[in-house]
Amino acid sequence: MKNYQRASLVSALLFTIVGCQTTATSQSAASSLTLKHADDAKISLQLAKQALASKLSYDIVESLTVEVGPRLTGTDKDIIAVDWAMEKLRSLGFDNVYKESVQVPAWSRGTAHASIVSPYEQPLVITALGGSVATPANGIQAPIVRFDSLESLSNADAERIEGKVVFLDHKTERHISGKGYGEAVAGRTRGAVVAAQKGALAIVIRSIGTDHDRMAHTGMMRYEERIVKIPAAAMSNPDADLIDAMLTRNPNIVLSLNMTAENLGIATSYNVIAEVTGSSKPDEIVLLGAHLDSWDEGTGAIDDGAGVAIVTTAAKLIQDLPQKPARTIRVILYAAEEVGIVGGKAYAKQHAAELDKHYIAAESDFGAGPVYRIDFNVNPATFEQVKQQHIAMTLNGVELGNNTASGGPDVSILPALGVPVASLNEDGTDYFDYHHTPNDTLDKIDPKKLAQSTAAYAQFAYMMAQSEIELRPVSAQKSEH
Repeated sequence: MKNYQRASLVSALLFTIVGCQTTATSQSAASSLTLKHADDAKISLQLAKQALASKLSYDIVESLTVEVGPRLTGTDKDIIAVDWAMEKLRSLGFDNVYKESVQVPAWSRGTAHASIVSPYEQPLVITALGGSVATPANGIQAPIVRFDSLESLSNADAERIEGKVVFLDHKTERHISGKGYGEAVAGRTRGAVVAAQKGALAIVIRSIGTDHDRMAHTGMMRYEERIVKIPAAAMSNPDADLIDAMLTRNPNIVLSLNMTAENLGIATSYNVIAEVTGSSKPDEIVLLGAHLDSWDEGTGAIDDGAGVAIVTTAAKLIQDLPQKPARTIRVILYAAEEVGIVGGKAYAKQHAAELDKHYIAAESDFGAGPVYRIDFNVNPATFEQVKQQHIAMTLNGVELGNNTASGGPDVSILPALGVPVASLNEDGTDYFDYHHTPNDTLDKIDPKKLAQSTAAYAQFAYMMAQSEIELRPVSAQKSEH
């Protein structure tokens, strides 16, 4: 877009802002807001332009995936990633760079092998689910019993399951928002507990993924106290299809499974933090999050190297402005998100005394696709004002959405603690093709789409750091003091 066209559109957008505000405020107040919002909107558009022209976000994710690679929580590579992040953030010139220790679970994937041994001999591609125990040393060989959902497994009679391997065959539907993942993931996290309660020897799930590649998707699962721990694995989608075809021919399918996964206790990791110090309200915080850890199968490019690059670059662009914004922008590269948002929980606990100073939070953890919509979770009385304040983001292809945002995994616990959040929704149409697989590599990232997402975060962070809108309900403010 040419400069004069952009300026005209900005003027039109600002006129819209004023029109909305004059219905709720006096003419004089609206006039002062107009001037301030005009200046802020122009700077946000400048930031977006710089982000779209910059290679920094791509260079950061390339550096992380090439120089560190997979960063499984609690491993040596996890600490190498922390050291990389500290050095990278310092080299970018942030005002403050520091780390905070987090106690995290450590686990080793080991090996995982499976095959159908009767009546049709076929090898299968599987991987252990995070946190799983091993099989006995000589493995497990048992008939499989199929269920198409966790609900159907929960409702099944134990006599159908006892002494068998549960095959949980819930297909993940493709969607721009990734909602198919949310509908299927409970089978991964809770399936082993439900299966064990009914006497199963192990559980193998259809991968929580939308691809047709013959590779399995890992991800965290959970055990419960006093429930026997059984091995849990995921198989590739083509292998799940293969078993379905076998079952149409013969219901008596026997699976052989051997896994050597091992839980290694507790290790120390770190949340890595960088700050752009606010010029007039330095104690108030706009939080931008991503997670530094990754699964060990790929190189953690889209999950969540892209998020690390997006929020870091957005903050760096603001750091380099001639005049810093009013509030502090705090970038948090969380530890151990993949194994249970451990870093996010630790941060909330460690910073409980200053959560009332967190103006708003958002997290980038959905790959490197372009941001197509921004949602908020703020004071309903000022939601429309907040939307209009971000209207310049529409020039970057971002729709202004609803007021039901979760903010992203690590910040999703903050709304219950009174912190407003926003969700910058990225196009996740193909995200679950690669998620938690060996295919999560740098070549899946389109630099132009990554830059667009970076531009959106830069605009959001700057506008929120400058905002004078009250994001918390008055009742919530009173309860915090």
